[in-house]
Amino acid sequence: MFSNKKKPQQPAIEQTKLATLIAQDITITGSLEYADGLRLDGRVQGNVTGKSGAKTLLVLSERGAIEGNVHGYDIVVNGRIHGDVIADHFVELQANAHVVGNIYYQQLQMDCGASVDGKLAKRDPNDVPSLYLDAPEVEVLPRE
Repeated sequence: MFSNKKKPQQPAIEQTKLATLIAQDITITGSLEYADGLRLDGRVQGNVTGKSGAKTLLVLSERGAIEGNVHGYDIVVNGRIHGDVIADHFVELQANAHVVGNIYYQQLQMDCGASVDGKLAKRDPNDVPSLYLDAPEVEVLPRE
């Protein structure tokens, strides 16, 4: 009648504080490092990296775009990324997410409509994520 089995834990974002906003009319050229939480509505042409050892949160809105590799603790994508995504904990791909690159994750949630042009790879918690970021930045050509 009663069971001792626990329900499997649902994936969850641990950081909820968004301390920084990059608005949709902003373009940053160069690599970006953030701490705490970052909401990105604009465009970054370079790598976007959460502070090492911190439980960071990156939220890429449907208006946002990143042309480079992304590394963080928790990552929510609803925009475009052209590069690899490495999450130390959790990746959420919302309906408008479009990733051209590989995604390395420990926990993954993918909504209907999200697309990935690359491979999905579950990470070993003991992996050193910086090995992935040593790859060169992705060259993006303008649309014709």
